[in-house]
Amino acid sequence: MSNTFLPFSKPTIDEATIASVGDVLRSGWITSGPKVAEFEKKLSEYFGGRPVRTFNSGTCTMEIALRIAGIGPGDEVITTPISWVATANVILEVGATPVFADIDPVTRNIDLDKLEAAITKRTKAIIPVYLAGKPVDMDRLYAIAARHKLRVIEDAAQAIGSTWKGKVIGSFGDFVSFSFQANKNITTSEGGCLVLNNEEEAKLAEKYRLQGVTRSGWDGIEVDVLGGKYNMTDIAAAIGLGQFAKLHDITAQRRKLAKHYFATLGKDFEQQTGAQLPPEDFTNTNWHLFQVVLPDRITRPEFMEKMKAHNIGVGFHYAPIHLFKLYRARGFKEGMFPVAERVGKQIVSLPMFYAMNEADVERTCAAMCEVLVVSSKLR
Repeated sequence: MSNTFLPFSKPTIDEATIASVGDVLRSGWITSGPKVAEFEKKLSEYFGGRPVRTFNSGTCTMEIALRIAGIGPGDEVITTPISWVATANVILEVGATPVFADIDPVTRNIDLDKLEAAITKRTKAIIPVYLAGKPVDMDRLYAIAARHKLRVIEDAAQAIGSTWKGKVIGSFGDFVSFSFQANKNITTSEGGCLVLNNEEEAKLAEKYRLQGVTRSGWDGIEVDVLGGKYNMTDIAAAIGLGQFAKLHDITAQRRKLAKHYFATLGKDFEQQTGAQLPPEDFTNTNWHLFQVVLPDRITRPEFMEKMKAHNIGVGFHYAPIHLFKLYRARGFKEGMFPVAERVGKQIVSLPMFYAMNEADVERTCAAMCEVLVVSSKLR
């Protein structure tokens, strides 16, 4: 057993990026400024020239997209119950009603059959989530949206570097929201960006991110929408620029590690243990997470505790949103989305980050197999 703890996620910040943050701190301009503008320009180029605005989180990006789309009281927005709770909370924040559709048992993303069945006359938007960086069927998603005249706010928080049929996620579609939180493939420590459709939407996003303010001349100021305080700092943007420069290498390394997970576990792993691996996608997925659904014979806390005894960190993403008290109070209960409830109870995220190596993967697989075999023998 190794004495070194292997976390499930860990950011890698190089010395050049650290130095660039020092330069920003010494410059005297540490809030939104030239680094934010440079970061937005780089992101826009990456997303095919689409307008991009950065923010202090990948949560407010979705809320602002909903506001730009005119979503509010009386409207319904459909999303998945397996996501970070922010995905549904932003719907409540704008006064709309969250509607959940169960997930696909293989991809663990929203089941598009169930999504379409959940559409009513009050439905105004869809928020699909690309769990672990795996996109949904984008062709079918946008065909459904077009057929029912719905806006799409893509929760691509985990999907920077992912693609669909050779096109970068964010380079097409409607609103696309990304997160740069500390455990994402690239980070700004905290932060996010929103890809928009045109400059009119981008200008409105700028208002929403800074108190609704529009400035003109030396002292001209006007406020015509209710905005918040969501701007990204130059400190965060400096980190983002350093990270973004390595996005290709980061994505390639994660795909390499994912391939090694499958090779190490072998083709008989699922049959022997009863656990369920993620789909083998080395074309579209950026492998933000490597997730396994545990067999029912072992509880997730038991598994996590036993893995920790091997000095290996395990996370879980995510608990079903509709079973939180906030959502139970709105009429949601057990049994409504059985696939999400089963997956949400047993899903775990194994170590996956840029600085890992193949030996780390092998060590994780050996520990997991030992834990699952022992748990099987005990029952």
